[in-house]
Amino acid sequence: MTGARSPRILVFGDSLSFHGPEGGHPADDPRLWPNIAASALGGSAELVAGAGWTARDAWWAMIGDPRVWAELHRADVVVLAVGSMDTLPSPLPTYLRTGLRYLRPDPLRRATRRAYLAAQPVLSVALRGRPAALPTRLTVRYLDTAVSALRVLRPALPVVGWLPSVHRAAAYGRVHTTRARTAAAIARWAAATEVPLLDVPAHVAAHVLGGHGNPDGMHWGWQGHESVGVGMAELLRPFVTRAGGVGSDTAGWGHVG
Repeated sequence: MTGARSPRILVFGDSLSFHGPEGGHPADDPRLWPNIAASALGGSAELVAGAGWTARDAWWAMIGDPRVWAELHRADVVVLAVGSMDTLPSPLPTYLRTGLRYLRPDPLRRATRRAYLAAQPVLSVALRGRPAALPTRLTVRYLDTAVSALRVLRPALPVVGWLPSVHRAAAYGRVHTTRARTAAAIARWAAATEVPLLDVPAHVAAHVLGGHGNPDGMHWGWQGHESVGVGMAELLRPFVTRAGGVGSDTAGWGHVG
């Protein structure tokens, strides 16, 4: 980095990046893993995330949100903390499941949503966890597209990712069939493209599967956030300590995609 400027970490995530043991929290909550990682490195984190976000949603945010384009001028490292939600069972196609919110009138929307939430764990078991929210090949494709675009626009900008988390969520029938295949595919892709990965299950598996996280069986307690934040800081440390100045290798992001 130039001078004494502290590192800026741009994180693309899902609800694992902003949910704690009771629910969602503001992005600047110091107990969340992005802020723990940034604090350990003497810097700050900017979180771009949404509930249920997959690798596809992260890519859409990159090319569609002008606040992201602005942040890319300042970021010293990008973290693609997505992929976990891609592996969850999705008995309904994503466009139908996410479209439930648009149903009208309101009583119909609420009744339909209740019916889907009741059926989801049953169907997840009956269909053995398939289909997943995003097929493995598409998870890898969107991650690769994002990294390729970032390397064109900011050749010196480090990009890291992670392996999908685990869950024991009753809402999904405690089924997680696609995770192993997606994790293996991400690992192969990351090795080929030289994208360092954080092994998230190594930090949270005992925490989540032991029932120490959020009662929903998927999100983490503060101990999980602490472990992931510390682990991410160690993964990022070599990159932020040798990062060069930002801005000189930044192109016009709004023209991509």
